[in-house]
Amino acid sequence: MKPGAFENGLDHCKANYLPLTPLGFLDRAALVHPDRIAVVHGELRRTWSETRERCYRLASALSEKGMGSGDTVSILSPNTPAMLEAHFGIPLCGAVLNTVNYRLDAEGVAFILRHGECKLLLVDREFAALAEAALDLLEHRPMVIDINDHLAPICKSIGDIDYETFIGSGSPDFEGVWPRDEWQPIALNYTSGTTGDPKGVVASHRGTYLMSMLQMTNWPLSRAPRYLWTLPMFHANGWCFTWAITAAAGTHVCLRKVSAETVFESIDNYGVDHFCAAPIVMAMIANAADRPPLNTPVRVLTAGSPPPATVLNAVVSRGFDVDHVYGITEVSGTPISCVWQDGWDDLTPSEQGAFRVRQGARAAAFEGLMVADSETMQPVPKDGQTTGELLLKGNTVMMGYLKNESATRKAFEGGWFHTGDVAVVHPNGYVQITDRCKDVIISGGENISSVEIEETIHGHPAVLHAAVVAQPDDKWGEVPCAFIELKSGIEPPTEAEMIVFCQTRLARFKCPRRVIFTELPKTATGKIQKFLLREQAGSRDAIVRLASNC
Repeated sequence: MKPGAFENGLDHCKANYLPLTPLGFLDRAALVHPDRIAVVHGELRRTWSETRERCYRLASALSEKGMGSGDTVSILSPNTPAMLEAHFGIPLCGAVLNTVNYRLDAEGVAFILRHGECKLLLVDREFAALAEAALDLLEHRPMVIDINDHLAPICKSIGDIDYETFIGSGSPDFEGVWPRDEWQPIALNYTSGTTGDPKGVVASHRGTYLMSMLQMTNWPLSRAPRYLWTLPMFHANGWCFTWAITAAAGTHVCLRKVSAETVFESIDNYGVDHFCAAPIVMAMIANAADRPPLNTPVRVLTAGSPPPATVLNAVVSRGFDVDHVYGITEVSGTPISCVWQDGWDDLTPSEQGAFRVRQGARAAAFEGLMVADSETMQPVPKDGQTTGELLLKGNTVMMGYLKNESATRKAFEGGWFHTGDVAVVHPNGYVQITDRCKDVIISGGENISSVEIEETIHGHPAVLHAAVVAQPDDKWGEVPCAFIELKSGIEPPTEAEMIVFCQTRLARFKCPRRVIFTELPKTATGKIQKFLLREQAGSRDAIVRLASNC
């Protein structure tokens, strides 16, 4: 065969090449399973045909208000049917979906709305006061729509129109605005950095489609999974399970507030068989009293700051099938998992726990993972001890950071995405994170910038130096611990006063739970030696050593 035979007459065309997008999952679910329950929310039930119609009505109504390509539509909501509908309706009008963390303070929300150039904001009524305070800080107020969820507490209206009235004005026959190019943005997610202000992570139609497929295959979804929304949908679009569960034509069981009680109630009442959980949820389940082991296993995906092996083992003993994974907003989900190996079931619980806390290996549908020296890009040996930076490359990696070309270039140096996480590689090839390059604290599954807290603490007149590190916590996984060196000649604050000082300036989940007044250890050049402070706060070194010896 001639070398050029495959170069002629085999071009891609409309018949064999279409832009990848997760939006088509909705049409398929409604076509194949129109009467299957798509959404459960308290006593509310909606089928896939009803859910599809509502999503298209939302897209139509948004289009009528001028929303389209290049526009950002934001939503401030817990895990509700409206939040799920936004994942389809907003991109189906051509706009970019921006889900906002409702745990932020007004300044944090305002920054996101301003930086993302929000044109329209949907607000769950429980967070009306937060949204109003944020909107008051903006130069240009976007159109606001009230989501009057029937399970939300009664709060005042701040919107221009009610959500149900708004989508009722849309046409169910709206065809949707489909991406011309799969490299178009579908979502804008904000992640904390070490400079205080979050970065806007732009995800593409292509990347979220592939991550949805990855989630379905790497954590093989059963036929018609019944998925409980304990993971916030605002967090990297729920690791793309908003779209993956739809692709599987499963059932989205919504949950406004998460507790051990509501998790077990959902399992009992709705037949939940899958959910994702941050370490805080794992700890809740582990500590739940008077609950016998489950009769039927429920599958759990956990990520974030890894829970202690004792917590993981306790959850497993209750009948949950736990998979530990690693993800980051910049890759749209969790492309690394601690795949359970043959023979591990025969180990003791402590030995199993030592393996289970590892992040693991890349998924088959993700292209590249390496732990290497971030400067030389040389891989570290597989000895479980030599540290390097966790580097990733693959088709689910973000398009880049919005309006931040320098940060994007730095993140992609050397042809890899630099996660900022320090890890080791064990002899079996599994990676395990041991630290964070940028000192980001993961509390309850959410990133907290230590620098932002330090800057706040430095605003106190009695503070000379401050350093914040992660302190292990049985409930939240990690919480901030502040070390403060005081000025002389000024009335020193108490620990309680310092915590209150932070609480009046930061979202409560970002505030330190412990304050230690001491002279901070420094290098000869004056750099604070945080590794010594981590040891004092109580590091996870013992867990790492146990795992490396197994």
